[in-house]
Amino acid sequence: MSHVFVLDTQKQPLSPVHPGRARWLLTTQKAAVYKRYPFTIILLRAVESPQVQPLRIKLDPGSRTTGIAVVDEHSGQVLFAAELAHRGHQIKKALDTRRAVRHNRRARHTRYRKPKYDNRSRPKGWLAPSLKSCVYNVLTWVNRLRRLCPIAAISMELVRFDPQAIEHPDIEGCQYQQGTLAGYEVREYLLEKWARTCSYCGKQHVPLQIEHIIPRAKGGTDRVSNLTLACEQCNRAKGTQDIARFLQEKTDVLKRILAQAKAPLKDVAAVNATRWALYQRLQDIGLPVECGSGGLTKFNRQTRHFPKTHWLDAACVGKSTPLALKVEGIIPLLITATGHGCRQMCLMDGTGFPRTKPKQKNFTHGFHTGDIVRATIPEHLNHAGMHVGRMSAREKGGFAITTAQGKITDVGKKYCRVLQRADGYGYSQQFVPAGAFLSSLSLKA
Repeated sequence: MSHVFVLDTQKQPLSPVHPGRARWLLTTQKAAVYKRYPFTIILLRAVESPQVQPLRIKLDPGSRTTGIAVVDEHSGQVLFAAELAHRGHQIKKALDTRRAVRHNRRARHTRYRKPKYDNRSRPKGWLAPSLKSCVYNVLTWVNRLRRLCPIAAISMELVRFDPQAIEHPDIEGCQYQQGTLAGYEVREYLLEKWARTCSYCGKQHVPLQIEHIIPRAKGGTDRVSNLTLACEQCNRAKGTQDIARFLQEKTDVLKRILAQAKAPLKDVAAVNATRWALYQRLQDIGLPVECGSGGLTKFNRQTRHFPKTHWLDAACVGKSTPLALKVEGIIPLLITATGHGCRQMCLMDGTGFPRTKPKQKNFTHGFHTGDIVRATIPEHLNHAGMHVGRMSAREKGGFAITTAQGKITDVGKKYCRVLQRADGYGYSQQFVPAGAFLSSLSLKA
């Protein structure tokens, strides 16, 4: 299992301890539970001259999920692992919905104020709200872990297969499109976009060649939208034929290739857009930041015979990865960004006008929707027993609690106790049997 974070009486981080040690401290009343997610205890007695081992936090940023690992470089032990699921796609969908509603309302010529001049400009380094959310989520958890354990250094994967950026960390703009990586990055882009598969016959695990959809002999260009992957046999068979003639008997394959050729690689574009913003903000923290490429991460993971997961990729980021990385028994904490409610003041009808009163985000009877609570219900009432989960606050005092077993309604406020306040994230743990994890390691070996 993951180690348990420990704070001293002054809430200063100490070295994480084994779960058995934490259980003994709680049983003997030498410590109390400080935080549920991630599980943290606080000592009730002062410790003189504590021995604190500096740790390294390692990040594998992604557009949808970011891997996080806290590693002890001296022992090679992974002390904590997490996978952070972003909500950038939800933000993008919400903004599109709001844009559509505003467009419909303004198209009806019912505006009650004059439109503003379109003189607003975006500052340098501007990021879309969906991308900014991903960056801030990672920064939030880096700062939280710094308050829970002695972090002395940071490692992050800057981009997949990017030795040019390692040699020149400040390169950007048109300079990045030049140099030794001009052709190499295109190949990696195509491998990701076409899933390392021959676009014509669907073969995998074979040498692939870059193929022009519209042949250059017939006016085709070298733009990535005109490039695909093909095995040698298919490449020779197509030659300089028009793709419609070559695939005249495979109309479904033709439609798929033409549609996928124009489709952008959104996830890769999101990572490329946020990598420097995240790197600069991590530098502002004041800790040394180590950058590693995706090729190095993959090499570290494969040489240690680890299965591919987000948190294992994070543990293998950078040259600082210990030769003997201990990951047995680690259960990653699955973190889902849920946001701090909705900034929309009230709900709208189909025409875009308010249909409810403004929302209130005040505490209700000392509770807030999203708090993790423990309800101890007496036997003479419904749903008797102890229940732990997230609650929905109600003005009448009868709360609803969502637990792992289901939803419980009409729980009295006097039976609830707050375990952790709502912080904009949801938590769960993916329990993997130890035998299954070890067998996956042995199969890779």
